[in-house]
Amino acid sequence: MAVKLQFILLMKVPIISYLVLYAGLTGCSALKTLSARDGSAGASSTTASKNNAPSFIDDISVTPGASKEPALVKGKKVPAFTAPAEPKRIKSVNLTPGETNPAVLQMKYASLLDVSTNKLTNIPLLQNIDHWWGTQYCLGGNTEDCIDCSGFTQTILRDVYAQNVPRTASDQYDSTEHINDNQLAEGDLVFFHTTGRGHSVTHVGVYVANNHFAHAATSEGVTIGNLDDPYWKVRYVGAGRVKKS
Repeated sequence: MAVKLQFILLMKVPIISYLVLYAGLTGCSALKTLSARDGSAGASSTTASKNNAPSFIDDISVTPGASKEPALVKGKKVPAFTAPAEPKRIKSVNLTPGETNPAVLQMKYASLLDVSTNKLTNIPLLQNIDHWWGTQYCLGGNTEDCIDCSGFTQTILRDVYAQNVPRTASDQYDSTEHINDNQLAEGDLVFFHTTGRGHSVTHVGVYVANNHFAHAATSEGVTIGNLDDPYWKVRYVGAGRVKKS
């Protein structure tokens, strides 16, 4: 009985050995396969990570939401882009047309004409100029929508001084008494040659004070001009005073 049991045990030892050896071999193969799989997964993960990484052009990051700190471009610091601020606009003071308050008008036009307020005593004149201030210029116009130079002077002389003058600048020049520049006074007319050849009168304004005149300019509409301005100085023809009827 003991001999038979020993034989059985001797027969089982090789079988067990073979089983252990097979398990060892298959285990290594499995480990290699697993290792290979783990390695390929890691490479794929690395590639994907690289593909998703921010791209660079000349060493400048284009990642959305990047910092506004200066970027490095070829070793030099370049400040982050900042949109330029809008220019500050200076609002004009007391230049609203249609003002009727005498004190306000005197201060406003004293500044425009460079005179003291006590030099501006004709409030109806200031009120009428201010009423028309900025009205657009148009040739032949005589309304609050648009007006030309002779239409403006004709209106001012009629409404402020109760004087009637012809409609055109050249006719107004012919109908006035021509005076020297040192005789100029408020309400006189000043005449200019602005277009074409010769010295014909093509523009007119109403003298106010201190070499300044009110007129309807082609570019600005009704405004204040200065006889000392180089543009008007070379185009000045002369002054005229409306003849008393």
